[in-house]
Amino acid sequence: MMPTGSLLDTHLTNLAAALVPYRRCERQLARWGADLAHRLAAGGRLLVAGNGGSAAEAQHLTAELVGKLHDDRQPLSAIALHAETSALTAIANDYGYTDVYARQVRAHGRPGDILLLLSTSGTSPNLVAAAQAARDVGVTTWALTGAAPNPLADACDDVLAVASPDTQVVQELHLVTSHLLCEYLEQELPAAQGAVADPAVVHPVPGEPAPAGRLSPAPVRTGVEVVLDGGPGQQVDA
Repeated sequence: MMPTGSLLDTHLTNLAAALVPYRRCERQLARWGADLAHRLAAGGRLLVAGNGGSAAEAQHLTAELVGKLHDDRQPLSAIALHAETSALTAIANDYGYTDVYARQVRAHGRPGDILLLLSTSGTSPNLVAAAQAARDVGVTTWALTGAAPNPLADACDDVLAVASPDTQVVQELHLVTSHLLCEYLEQELPAAQGAVADPAVVHPVPGEPAPAGRLSPAPVRTGVEVVLDGGPGQQVDA
């Protein structure tokens, strides 16, 4: 008989093990969030797709962008391709399930857009086909997968791979990734909107070399920063 609590202990142990390498994704998450903020503020869109639980994760992300994560802001264009059920079933019926996302990418994708593909295995043929279609039409491709290497990671421009053999843990960290992606995006969005309003001002993307052009001035901080017990600083107005 399995001891009480062993399922919970096993799950949390697997999750804790995956969190250690996941912490190294911070710079990538910040870079993705800033990049996405500038593209969406400039009129681009995010296309997202997945299968099963990953489809639910994809739709969760688009809801946060079209709606909001924290504070009120302008709605941002984000489309979960699996949510268009009539198109999805028509394509599957006429062309086969491998093309359900690729055909939609060819219809909706434009240069400057981003296609984000979620897969715990990284082997789904319809997602690999979507990545290939995106490349054909000039859409940037990102992937959220389980452990790499895998075919989807190889087919995309950039990948955040969760280093865990546990499908549930991979999906849980994909949800964390979606929330953090939105947080970094919303942090960068005012600068992105400013760049659209004044194209002469160029805002650097975290983790990338400063672009050419007139950089926006760094924000001026006032007050005194107080550090308690070695923790993060807290600003106190003077």
